[in-house]
Amino acid sequence: MEERNITTTTAATESQAITTNAGTQEAAISDERIPGKLIGAIVAVGSLAFIGILTETVMTVLFPQLMREFNVDTATVQWITTIYLLVVAATMPLSSYLNRRFKHRTLFLAAVALAVLGSLIMIVGHAFPVILIARVIQGMGSGVATPLMINIILEQSPKSKVGRLMGVGSLVITVAPAIGPTVGGAVSSILPWRAIFVIVIPIILLVSLPVGLKCVEQHRPTEEARLNSLQFVSIVLALCGLVMFLNQAGVAVSAAVSGGSATVSAVFAVVSLIVGLGALLFFGWSSKRSFSPLIRLGWLRDPMVLLHLIAYMLLPIVGIGFGYVITNVAQLSLGTSAFLSGALVLPGALIGAFFAPVGGMLYDRFGPVRPILGAFFAAICGPILLLVFSMRLTPVTLAGFYFIFGLGYSLGFSNIMTNALRNIAPQFMPDGNAVFNTCLQFGGAAGTALFSTILSVAQAGAGEEGGATFRHATAVGGSWTFATMIGIVAIAICCLIAAFRIGAKRNSRL
Repeated sequence: MEERNITTTTAATESQAITTNAGTQEAAISDERIPGKLIGAIVAVGSLAFIGILTETVMTVLFPQLMREFNVDTATVQWITTIYLLVVAATMPLSSYLNRRFKHRTLFLAAVALAVLGSLIMIVGHAFPVILIARVIQGMGSGVATPLMINIILEQSPKSKVGRLMGVGSLVITVAPAIGPTVGGAVSSILPWRAIFVIVIPIILLVSLPVGLKCVEQHRPTEEARLNSLQFVSIVLALCGLVMFLNQAGVAVSAAVSGGSATVSAVFAVVSLIVGLGALLFFGWSSKRSFSPLIRLGWLRDPMVLLHLIAYMLLPIVGIGFGYVITNVAQLSLGTSAFLSGALVLPGALIGAFFAPVGGMLYDRFGPVRPILGAFFAAICGPILLLVFSMRLTPVTLAGFYFIFGLGYSLGFSNIMTNALRNIAPQFMPDGNAVFNTCLQFGGAAGTALFSTILSVAQAGAGEEGGATFRHATAVGGSWTFATMIGIVAIAICCLIAAFRIGAKRNSRL
C-alpha cells in the first residue's frame, strides 16, 4: 500500500513537472520577440518590392498619355507593363538558386542598384525602346527583392511569429497595386509622368539602402549551388514566346480588321507560339532527366495539385488585367481624367489588400471548399454585371462592379496556393513556391497582353482618340473583355471543383 502511494505521488510529481515545463515552453514561445533588425530588414527589402509593384501599376494608368507621347497604339504601349511582368516571372525560378548561392546583403544591394538604374533610365529615356529597357532592369530588381523578403521572413522569424510577419509581407505586396493607379493619376495630373521616378530614387537611397545595410543579416551559410543555365534559358523563352504569341496574334487580327497587312504579325505570332511551346516542353523533358534541375516538377503528376495550378495561373489574367481594363475604359470610353480613372480602381484593390488575411482565417476554420468556391462565385458576379451594363457604364458603376470582383478575388485567391502546397511533399515546397509564383506573374503578363489586344481590335478603324466613334468602339471592346473575363473565371472555378472532387474521393478511401 505504501509503495502504491509512493508511486502515485511520484507520477503526480512527474505529471506536474511536465505540465510546468510545457507551460514554461508555451510562455517562452508567447514571449518571443521579433528582433529589431528583422523588422528593419523587412522594411528595407519590402520597400523595394513595394516600389517595384507600385511603379508597375502606376504605369497602367498612364497608357493613354504614353501612347500620345511615343506615338504608339494600345497593343504596343502595354509592353511597358507586360515586359516588366515577364522579367519578374523569369526571375522567380532563380529565387531558390540565388538564395542558396549568394548572401542576403549581396542580393539586397543588387536589387537596390537595379531599381535605381532602371528609374534613372526612365527619367532620361525619350524613345520607347529605351523605356522598355528600363522596365526590364526594374523587373529584375523586383524579381530579386520580393522573394528575398519572403526568404528573410521564413529564415529569421521566431517560429511563433512567422504567420504574422508573412501577413505583413503579403500586405506590402498587395497594397502597392491598390494605390498605384491613384498615385499615377494624381502625380500625372500636376507633374510630368517622369516625376514618379524622380520621387522614387531618394526613397530608395535615403530609406531602403541605409536601413538595409544596417539590418539585413545572414543567418545561414551559402552553398556552392550551380545554375542550370540551359533550363533557365528555356523557361525564359517559353514565357516570352507565349506572351509574344498573344500580343502578335492580337496585332495581326487588329491589322486585318482595319484593312492593313497582317502577314508579318501573323507569322511572328506562329513562330512565337512554336518557340514558346517547344521551350516549355524542353524544360519539362530536361527537368526529368537532370541530376540537379532548376525546378523539380514530379509533384505536378498529382492531378489535384495540377488543377489548382491551372486555376492559380488563369485567375491573375483577370485579377491583374482588370487594372488595365478599368483605367483605359474609363479614360478612352467614359472620358475621365487619369486621376479619376486611377481612383476607380482604388476601392476594389484596397478591399483586396486587406481582406486576404480574412480569407485565410476562413480557410483555417472551414477548410478549402466553401471559402474558395464561395469567394469566386461572388467574384464572377463583378464581370457579369460589367458585361450587362457595358454600354451604359458610369464611373460609379465601373468602380462598384469592380469592387465586387475585388472582394471575392481577395478572399479566395491566396487560399488556392495554400491548399495546393498542403498536398505537396515538404521537400518539394520550394519548387512548388517557385512554380506558383512564376505562373502568377505569367498570368498577369498574359492578361495585360490579352485585354489590350481585345481593346485594340475593337478600336481598329474607329477614328481618332477622343471622338464619339472611338469612345463607342472602346466601350464595345470593354464588353468583349468582360465576357472574356467571365469565361476565364468560369474555367478556373471548374478546375477547382474538379480538384475538390478528387480530394473528396481520396479522403473517402482513407
